[in-house]
Amino acid sequence: MNFQFSEEAEALRDQARRFLEDRSPRDKARAVMTAESGIDKALWSEIVGLGWTALRIPEAHGGLGLSVLELCVLAEEIGRAVSPVPFTSSVLLATEALIAAGTEAQKAKWLPKLADGSAIGAVALSEGTAPPGSRSAIQIAGGKASGSKAPVQDGALADFIIFSGADGLYLVETKAAGVQIDPVETMDLVRRSARLTLTDAPVEPLDGGRAALEKFLQSSAVLLAFEGLGGADMAMEMALAYAKERVAFGRKIAGYQAVKHRLADMYIKNQLARSHAYYGAWALLTDASELVQAAAGARLAAMDAFQFAAEENVQLHGGIGFTWESDCQFFYRRARLLTLMLGAKAHWADVLVRSLEQRNTMMAA
Repeated sequence: MNFQFSEEAEALRDQARRFLEDRSPRDKARAVMTAESGIDKALWSEIVGLGWTALRIPEAHGGLGLSVLELCVLAEEIGRAVSPVPFTSSVLLATEALIAAGTEAQKAKWLPKLADGSAIGAVALSEGTAPPGSRSAIQIAGGKASGSKAPVQDGALADFIIFSGADGLYLVETKAAGVQIDPVETMDLVRRSARLTLTDAPVEPLDGGRAALEKFLQSSAVLLAFEGLGGADMAMEMALAYAKERVAFGRKIAGYQAVKHRLADMYIKNQLARSHAYYGAWALLTDASELVQAAAGARLAAMDAFQFAAEENVQLHGGIGFTWESDCQFFYRRARLLTLMLGAKAHWADVLVRSLEQRNTMMAA
C-alpha cells in the first residue's frame, strides 16, 4: 500500500505553496479581519484563474476532473496560509457535496458556475455539539423549509447553501424568497460566519438521503483534516523560528530543554496527524470499507495536532503571542473553528470506537 502522493500532486503542492507565500501573506488575512467584505476578491480571482475551483468538477461541467488527492494537497496549503477566501466552504465542502450527491439538474446548474468562479457555495451543518443531521433545527415539508442554522462559514458570500436535515442534504438558494442571512460573530475573524434563517423557503433535496449525508461527513472529515494539518505545521514552524531568534537570560530559548520538548511534542502530533490524514485520503480515493474509521481517525488526530500546535505557538511566543499584533492568533482562532465543525470530538471518538468494534466483530466471526 503506497501512501505517497503522485508526482503531479506534489508538483501542485509546490506551485500552490509558492503562489500562496507570494500572493497570500498573512497581512491579507489581517486586512480582511477589519473589512466588511470577508474576502480578498483579487486573491479569489487569481485562485479561480489557476483552476483550483474547477479541480474536482467533471470535464462535462467545465472542470478539470482530477482526483481527491489533488484536493487534499490544496486543502493543506490553504490551511498553512489561512487565506481570506471561501475555498474551504465552496470547494472542499459545497462542491464536493454536489459532486457526490447532487441531482443531475443541480449539477448542471451549479457546477459550471462553481468551476468558473461565478458562484460560491457554503454548507450549514452545525447542530451545536451534536453530529450534523441528528437534531436539525430546520423543519422541511412539501419542498419548503423553516428554521435556522448557525454558524455558517462564508454564508454571506454564498449563492447557495447546502444544509443537513434529519434525512439528508438539502440545497437552498440564498436569494430565494424566505431566506435570510445575518452576520454571526465567532472567534475566527478571517473566515466570517452567518446565521441562515428559512421561513417557508423553497429547498431541493440532494440524492442519497441519510446515507449520502453520512458519506459527505466522512469525506469532509478527511478534507478538513488536511486543512488542519497545514495549519498545525505552520504554527509549529512559527514557534520554531521564534525560538531560534528569541534570547532570554543570555541564550536563545530554543536551547532550553523545556522548549525543545514542547517543539518535539508538536512535531510528533503533527506527524501522527499526517499519517492518519494520508490513510483517510487513500480510503476516500478508493472508497475503501475502512473509510469510516479512517475519516474519524484523521479528524481526531488533525484537530488534536492543530489545537496543540496553535496553543503552544502562542505560549512559546510569550507575552507578544497574546497580543492583537501577533500572527499567532490566526492559527489559534482557525483551530478552534475547525474543531467545532462537523460535530464535537466526542462524536468522532464514538464513531471511531464503534467502527473498530464492528471490524473486530467481523474478523472474529
